Amino acid sequence: MPAPEQTPTGEPAPAAGTIDQSQSDRLCRELRNRIITGVYPQGSRLPEHRLAADLDVSRIPLREVLPRIEAEGLITTLPRRSAVVATWTLEGVHHLFEARLAIEVAAASYAARSTADGVSLENLEDALRSSEIQMRRRDELGFAQANASFHAALVEASRNPLMTKLMGSLTSRMTWLFLLTSQRDHQTACREHHELIEAISSGNERLAEAATYAHIEAGRAPTIEAMRTLVPH
Repeated sequence: MPAPEQTPTGEPAPAAGTIDQSQSDRLCRELRNRIITGVYPQGSRLPEHRLAADLDVSRIPLREVLPRIEAEGLITTLPRRSAVVATWTLEGVHHLFEARLAIEVAAASYAARSTADGVSLENLEDALRSSEIQMRRRDELGFAQANASFHAALVEASRNPLMTKLMGSLTSRMTWLFLLTSQRDHQTACREHHELIEAISSGNERLAEAATYAHIEAGRAPTIEAMRTLVPH
């Protein structure tokens, strides 16, 4: 029996018709960005044959990545090899804020505790620098992605892998919402992110909790107001 094919690194080659992790990630990123930027509008139906043609891939690798996109809350898969892009509602916006409060406030407390043990906040600081760069470039998608990355890095600093995984299921929806409400003040967001880093760096768990809660909750009303003209009531 012939030996299994291997990649140049010595890893087993993907089975015929499948794609490796890097290709899967690229395909997910492309599909995710098309949804977030409105190339595929909210509520639009995405037949598998159309997606495969648009993304220039066969249907088999597409079937591998659709569950990931669905887990991120961007689509709902349907029978007969089709999907529908998710549609925002005001209730859905509130649900996202409530989920963020439940995860991020606790994570900030644990992150503050971790900094007392010498854990670095380098990822948080990098995400903030990226936000400031994208703001200066007036790159709205880049800013939305960096903003979501900042909050993901905050949860990662908690050193709680389960919380990090839960947050990972929210970040695409956060990026999408940040982009839809990009008329909000980016300078204020960056300033508040600076304050969050300072609060967490202090090692004071209660201060980190309060700062995180205040930052997230302060964004709820202006986000809802910005979304009123974009979502069904």
